[in-house]
Amino acid sequence: MTPMPRRWRPTPLLWLTFALHLGVLGLLLWHPAQWLAWLGILVANHLLLTAVGLWPRSRALGPNWLRLPEAATGAGQIAITIDDGPDPTVTPQVLDLLDRYQARASFFCIGTQAERYPELCREIVRRGHAVENHSQHHYHHFSLFGPGRMAREIDAGQDTLNRISGQPPLFFRPTAGLRNPFLDHVLARRGLTLASWTRRGFDTRCGDADKVARRLVRQFTAGDILLLHDGHAARTADGTPVILAVLPQVLDAAQAQGLHSVTLRSTLSSPAS
Repeated sequence: MTPMPRRWRPTPLLWLTFALHLGVLGLLLWHPAQWLAWLGILVANHLLLTAVGLWPRSRALGPNWLRLPEAATGAGQIAITIDDGPDPTVTPQVLDLLDRYQARASFFCIGTQAERYPELCREIVRRGHAVENHSQHHYHHFSLFGPGRMAREIDAGQDTLNRISGQPPLFFRPTAGLRNPFLDHVLARRGLTLASWTRRGFDTRCGDADKVARRLVRQFTAGDILLLHDGHAARTADGTPVILAVLPQVLDAAQAQGLHSVTLRSTLSSPAS
């Protein structure tokens, strides 16, 4: 499956932003003495855009997968997504756990990590999972990039992961899910889909595996997209990467409810919910 460019459609918030900027320009020409008031309008608009960009599950800046498509939900499917790898210690154990439960997952890999451990990246695909784009360098200030630098970072990750795994990513997830109004246009031109999550366990910060598992499985249902990390994973009191203690609990809970974990790309034949 190859990413296909799609038409970029600005959201209502972005149309409002365009209109405000044009309107303020006109007001500056007609009433320049009130420039401070007009500037205040733009500042308020940009603060709103910033706040929305800091909310990973928002759709105000463009399409964003928070759940699986309706057909996948009806089929009792969930998606486990795993960020920040591949990790030479943690990822092989994650793959073994997934094999044990006959579950599939989507690994949002960092390009530089894939370059360090290319065989591990290929092993993810060989075992029936998907490699998706988590950027080339995982910069923490990614959401501050302009469109040019953002495009270069995404393209570098796309090229790296495609070359190594032989599987062109179809989804993109920015660092920590943070973004700005430029991202959707960049993704549309590349045919990539932004994927966030339904629920996350905060497993890079919390070393209590039971607490992380409860956050993930409390009231979870078919169609949910779950977020875990094989890279940058927190450790339990005995030094175990949290994902290794949490994943069996999540998969046991899924089996108890008759739910099956699939890759995001396997559900693409249906329209996104």
